[in-house]
Amino acid sequence: MKRAFAAALCAALAVTGAVVTGCGHGPDSGSPGAATAAAGRSGPQPLTWQQELRIGDAQQRLTRRCMNSHGFAYWEDRTLTQRESMPVRYVQDDVAWAEEYGYGGRIEARQDQLRLHNPIAAYRQSLSTARRADFDRALDGGGSDVQVLSAQLPGGRQEVRTRLGGCTKVAEKALYGDPGDWFRASKTATGLPALYSQQLLRDRQLTSAVSAWSRCMKRAGLSYPDPQAARDAVRENTARLGTTGADKAFATERRTAAADATCARATSLKTVAASRETYYVDRLPGRYGEALDTYRRLERQAYDRAVRIVPQRA
Repeated sequence: MKRAFAAALCAALAVTGAVVTGCGHGPDSGSPGAATAAAGRSGPQPLTWQQELRIGDAQQRLTRRCMNSHGFAYWEDRTLTQRESMPVRYVQDDVAWAEEYGYGGRIEARQDQLRLHNPIAAYRQSLSTARRADFDRALDGGGSDVQVLSAQLPGGRQEVRTRLGGCTKVAEKALYGDPGDWFRASKTATGLPALYSQQLLRDRQLTSAVSAWSRCMKRAGLSYPDPQAARDAVRENTARLGTTGADKAFATERRTAAADATCARATSLKTVAASRETYYVDRLPGRYGEALDTYRRLERQAYDRAVRIVPQRA
């Protein structure tokens, strides 16, 4: 495992996305998982990544409506299908998805290109200086409309702040209720893995499962110590081959990802990771359990509202 695995574990959603949800896939990899690392808890359970995707779509819809009411055009991004939007986490065991999309490299590349030609950015640039300032105020607020939110990260590491206003605030408030409550709960919940990631990194059951995964990969003709190493190698290969070797690189990505997912299933790596994460989450101080329950309750509320605003992606 070593350094690459440590980096993966220290990410907001640790190994499976099981403690909390909230990182989408697509261009910035993150996102929501169906598993729950705290399945033994009696509080609200986390949403699936499909449900979180719908919340994101609802937030875009609400923002667009608000911006339209201010006299501005605004575009929603629904370029990915629901299947394409599946998050690729450290442990990925959907073999069929891997056989078709690999690690999602081409999906990410397509999204990167779309961001370079973002219609909202182009529209904003087409406005006069005065109208552009009005657009920014409508979207993010200005003056007394802006609310400064703050939250203490788990472990007392530091305080984080953000400014929220305009249509962004209107959309968030419509889904989650009080923006301050949501900001504090989400920052606490997504910061929890930092409290136990080093213990999880050294956990014997997890390291044993990763070693079993590595042996399985070797039998498939691929030698990697852990899933992150496999993905890093694929990324480097794609960059090395460039545009002229894109098809060859993608074939390698799909083959490696399929073997990765197959071995993850064969070794029950995802189940072991989620189980061990449960073990450490259950041993966190009680105040963090309360914050996690608040996070999930507000997220469930947002989803219940989202289903009345936008349909599920095809």
